Amino acid sequence: MSLSFGQIIPWLLHYKYLALFPLAVLEGPIITIITGFFASLGLINFIMAYFVIVAGDLVGDVLHYLVGRIGGRRFVDHWGKFFGVTRNHIGDLEQQYEKRGNKLLFIGKMAHGIGGAFLVGAGVIKMPFDKFLFSNMLATLIKSMVLLIIGFYFGHAFKLIDTILGKIALLTTGAGILLFIIYFFYFKKWKDKSIL
Repeated sequence: MSLSFGQIIPWLLHYKYLALFPLAVLEGPIITIITGFFASLGLINFIMAYFVIVAGDLVGDVLHYLVGRIGGRRFVDHWGKFFGVTRNHIGDLEQQYEKRGNKLLFIGKMAHGIGGAFLVGAGVIKMPFDKFLFSNMLATLIKSMVLLIIGFYFGHAFKLIDTILGKIALLTTGAGILLFIIYFFYFKKWKDKSIL
């Protein structure tokens, strides 16, 4: 599910943390950056938002895990051949998760776009839930903080740009008025001379 900025921003500004939680479940990274931006403007509390985002992101990750755990092997048996995935691949995946499950989850979580496959994969091989949750939480805590900070400092840059543009607008308006006054007096003086 993909939401547009036109839908997200008013909803987030109006409902704040009540909206932030489900949005973090659905659209974690972009929502985290937007929230960091809002925190830089003082519209949302940074720390409160951080905890809500971590909770929402973890719920989304657990849902991915459950999809893999509940329906994963049946999906592979039924549809895997169309994707080049067989039960043998699941066995290989189990061995990889057994050896490096924590690292795989961490890498998958930090690499945006492929994290869902790692989370579902952990469910398919029935990785112990406590191990899954611990590994995933560590990555979530780091990634959420990094994205919030990016949004926070982007917000400051945006405000700075807005301030600079405001000053430029003020200067150009002032220069325009000054040019108009000079032109008006020069033109009036020239017109007065031509009358004489």
